[in-house]
Amino acid sequence: MCGIVGFFSSNSDFEEKIQLNIEKMMAGIVHRGPDASGVWIEPNNRRLVLGHRRLSIIDLTETGSQPMISHSGRYVISYNGEIYNANYIFKDMRKAGYTGKMRGTSDTEVLLEAIEFYGLRDAVSMCKGMFAFALYDREEESLTLVRDRIGEKPLYYGEVSGCFVFASELPALRAFDGFEGRINYDCIADYLKYGYIPAPHTIYRDIYKLEPGSILEIKCGLNKKPEYKHLVYWDIIDIARHGAENPFTGSKQEAADRLEDLLKESIKQQMISDVPLGAFLSAGIDSSTIVALMQSISTEPVRTFTIGFEEAEYNEADAAKEIASVLGTDHTVLYATKKDALDVIPKLAGMFGEPFADSSQIPTYLVSRLTKQHVTVALSGDGGDELFAGYRDYSGVYRIYNRIKNIPYPIRYAGGALMQAVPGGSSRADRIRAHGTLLAASDPVDLYRRTYETWRGLNSLLGEATLKGREPGNTGRTCIYDTIDCGFYGDDVIHTAMLMNMKMYHPDDILCKVDRTAMAVSLETRIPLLDRDVVEFAHTLPLEYLRNDKEGKLVLRSILYKYIDRALMDRPKHGFGVPVSEWLRQDGLKDWAGELLNPDSINETNILDSKSVLKLWNDYISLGIWRPQIWYVLMLSSWLKENK
Repeated sequence: MCGIVGFFSSNSDFEEKIQLNIEKMMAGIVHRGPDASGVWIEPNNRRLVLGHRRLSIIDLTETGSQPMISHSGRYVISYNGEIYNANYIFKDMRKAGYTGKMRGTSDTEVLLEAIEFYGLRDAVSMCKGMFAFALYDREEESLTLVRDRIGEKPLYYGEVSGCFVFASELPALRAFDGFEGRINYDCIADYLKYGYIPAPHTIYRDIYKLEPGSILEIKCGLNKKPEYKHLVYWDIIDIARHGAENPFTGSKQEAADRLEDLLKESIKQQMISDVPLGAFLSAGIDSSTIVALMQSISTEPVRTFTIGFEEAEYNEADAAKEIASVLGTDHTVLYATKKDALDVIPKLAGMFGEPFADSSQIPTYLVSRLTKQHVTVALSGDGGDELFAGYRDYSGVYRIYNRIKNIPYPIRYAGGALMQAVPGGSSRADRIRAHGTLLAASDPVDLYRRTYETWRGLNSLLGEATLKGREPGNTGRTCIYDTIDCGFYGDDVIHTAMLMNMKMYHPDDILCKVDRTAMAVSLETRIPLLDRDVVEFAHTLPLEYLRNDKEGKLVLRSILYKYIDRALMDRPKHGFGVPVSEWLRQDGLKDWAGELLNPDSINETNILDSKSVLKLWNDYISLGIWRPQIWYVLMLSSWLKENK
């Protein structure tokens, strides 16, 4: 796990700015790679620069250092991530006639040689892992950026002062000389719906996220504007379509057995490390399944880590401790106080680089910080809800769509419009308007998107600068949810919602949260459920293998109950969060929030409407009306304050 940066200038007079820029960019990602650093500058023209910060996990020697040059000298790579099947790829290369001698044992070197041997696209398609890398082809004078299939590792890019720049995190791009930091007003409306900015957009205009499963090639000609070519080598929508057309035909038990085999192989590969390794353990199905399988293939007690809270309704530490005892792990618990959590909040704006408001970012950071005190790598159970229908709101959307789908669309659209127009500020009026928003949905995709838009006050939060600063013709709908094609699922609203989450919510929220909080303390996280073969198999499973009326993750439960008694797992799941809605009413955090939401502070940027923000806050303080947008606005305001 590392951090990468780099830039290219078509200007032949750029050389004098190289050293200052690369040093500033590298300083912006030092937490991602505290063990070592390296820089490579194209010797022939000194206009292309690759930088690397290293967190040593595999091959701790100098032979694993980066940027790394291929044996032939043609390719140079700056790479972040882990390729879990690197040994298998190398064996295949040997069988196919590769005769080179490896200098070390790093997956970086295997990847680099595989690219030269097979070609970039074929080599990447063979890789199972999490990665984001920049590859320079000295022969073709082209720079290529690549991101893993699901989006575990981040990669940002854009143009600054006429130069093409890229980095693992936004602060590194901000450090580049001439960065203007122009706000991307087009993304503000989406941020206020979701609490994050959907790819490919970022908070900055002209700066983008490379989307999962993508390749971006840049032709680097002297005194020529860079030419871009964008390719998709793997798309979750294609995988879902193929799974729907070729469903698994075995029994539920056969599905569970097959999934267990795939997970064991994934976990076995992801447990390879030259540094201490452990796992996060909550009382949930996902992490418990991962830990159970880890322990089943380990000859030593697996090290597990749990965060506990004083508030009983948020505390799963006791239940996790019981699970750890049954599995026989070496378990560590840290009880976080409210003060511990509050101390994290001022760090969040800098940690994520752009506004980000999933409040579980707080406990995720705390458990990462605890874990880093003992190990350098931790396996996580993320992905189970999206792949195996775990979220409770899936059932809610399913019930809603079954109630409305037989009403002709023109009729329900008209009825929904009338309900949305109901006046008044009462909770009853709010409910009627929310129901009208859902009633007017045209199909399952539209319905799931609308679940984020049921509060009428969303648009009122947009300030004058946001409304004026949008690109001409942009009404505020810019995200993937508005264009995704799930038609092959028909009326299967649960599979549709799962796919929509995997396409946007999972990479842009969940994986972003895990990566940034863990990297903030230089901890590598690995997610076995996101193994390529596991993901592709999950999308072949029929709905009855995933969810019934009461619970989801049925196939995962079948595996877990082989290792842990069902009675120990059948209890309410608290979710991985903190009581932000309660803490904001108490001294300390209330004062912090009040200062950020002060009309004078809001009016400094005009990105938000100060009157609407004040009403949102007063409705909460005076009437107890909690909306997630309160936290979203606070994180946006905090980010704006930190970045001026």
